[in-house]
Amino acid sequence: MARKTGSHSQITGPKVRQAASKLFARHGFAAVSMRQIASEVGVQAGALYLYTPDKQSLLFDLMQGHMQDLLAAWEAQEKGRGPLEQLEAFVRFHIGFHLDRPDAVFIAYMELRNLSDENFAVIEGLRKRYEDVLEGILREGQQAGVFAVPDTKLAMMALIAMLTGVNTWYREGGRLSRDKVEEIYWDMARKAVAA
Repeated sequence: MARKTGSHSQITGPKVRQAASKLFARHGFAAVSMRQIASEVGVQAGALYLYTPDKQSLLFDLMQGHMQDLLAAWEAQEKGRGPLEQLEAFVRFHIGFHLDRPDAVFIAYMELRNLSDENFAVIEGLRKRYEDVLEGILREGQQAGVFAVPDTKLAMMALIAMLTGVNTWYREGGRLSRDKVEEIYWDMARKAVAA
């Protein structure tokens, strides 16, 4: 019996997170009830509490998982040599990673306001680690005379906003392929910081 429950938990737990992610992205965290999530999964509302203590914890788990996946994927990414190659790797990585996860990206940016102070601090820490990667690339390029940016933090924020913005308009099968979008955005990013 315990074995059966364990495998059921391994199936239902991910389904709860997938349903919450889809509903939070579509309707917003505040508008989604635990009952709606349960209905989407096909379980009674009370059964959700076997998988998460509350809706806030579910939101935090989704955001933390997204940020941890992002950092791990970047860590495994081929980065190239020198600031110019590293910036290109970052631009292409950021676009590709985020386009594969539109719901997670929407939640990670739009639902920060719904996190408790403690959970917000954790997510902000993870975001800062990722942003520090780009700022480090820009700082290295600035010191090497490859990039001309008066303020590396401001340049980092502008580039992140530009790259993440692709998720608001890009559609698979549209006028531009992913590769073409990455190529164009890389060109714009390079020109934005070029010395």
